[in-house]
Amino acid sequence: MARKLRVQYPGAVYHVLNRGDRREPIFLDDQDRQRFLDTLAEALMANKMANKP
Repeated sequence: MARKLRVQYPGAVYHVLNRGDRREPIFLDDQDRQRFLDTLAEALMANKMANKP
């Protein structure tokens, strides 16, 4: 069964969760984790700029 569409509206707060299969680590090392955080920050900034009035 398909997941219901996420409700989106201005000012909404979303919970982002990352977890590996069987709770295995999803990052190889600290550098890999930092790369993920940098990419997430870049996506957030791009989204913020795209939605700027």
